[in-house]
Amino acid sequence: ADVMFAQMMIPHHEQAIEMSDMALDPTMGASEEILDLATQIKDAQDPEITQMKNLLMAWNKPEAADSGMDHSSMMSGMMSSDEMAELGKKMGKDFDVAWAEAMIAHHEGAIEMANTVLDDGTNAEIRELAQVIVKGQQAEIETLQSIVAEAK
Repeated sequence: ADVMFAQMMIPHHEQAIEMSDMALDPTMGASEEILDLATQIKDAQDPEITQMKNLLMAWNKPEAADSGMDHSSMMSGMMSSDEMAELGKKMGKDFDVAWAEAMIAHHEGAIEMANTVLDDGTNAEIRELAQVIVKGQQAEIETLQSIVAEAK
């Protein structure tokens, strides 16, 4: 469970960073609130990716699970490349809402994965990381939900 969690959370986190980079692109016209949140997400998830990659290396495990399956379809909350492209076409308030809604779904998926490893995982460092992810992303979901509510 620990290895699987790290292998799945790395691409999940990488997509959140990709989404955050999109929000930080000035041409999107994202609000201050979204820009702050995107920066916060990047700052949190960058070191977590490094930590997970290092653990996998220490365990002599590949970064990607080698099941040959397309993990993005299995992984809760991940956006397809089409959805990412759609998001990239929006601007201003429309972008804010679409981005916030996508990030809520994405975070909920991460929390679900973290809760699974908290139930089944045995590695102390992974368990600690999972707790940090649940706590941080839960708080971000609340902020995202208020952004969506205000915009509607």
